[in-house]
Amino acid sequence: MTYEQIKQSLLLIQNPIDKLDMVMDLGKNLLKVPDSAVCTEILGCTSFVQLCQFGDKFYGTADSAMVRGILAIILAMIEGKSIKEIKQMDIMAEFQTLDLNFGAARLNGIQSMINFFSNL
Repeated sequence: MTYEQIKQSLLLIQNPIDKLDMVMDLGKNLLKVPDSAVCTEILGCTSFVQLCQFGDKFYGTADSAMVRGILAIILAMIEGKSIKEIKQMDIMAEFQTLDLNFGAARLNGIQSMINFFSNL
């Protein structure tokens, strides 16, 4: 699913719980991290999260279904973009357009994931 497809689907859902269910479903489709990928543990998340790079492609893994879904959304946002293009994106602003109801702790974790891409 492309990011635009994800965004359109999420924006069609009115019920906040149904939106979060969709986010968790998205996490089921994360690609397996290649064995030789370079992975970084993301600090600032309450879950165990790793963002990984193999060549010019990014992968992610987490021990929480919700966080895997969040990773799927962020990875779809940056799919096919160069590092320079990724650094120029305002990923958090775009993420907020999805109107997902996350608490402060979850938003801090999301910001930590986004900071990984800002520091490439």
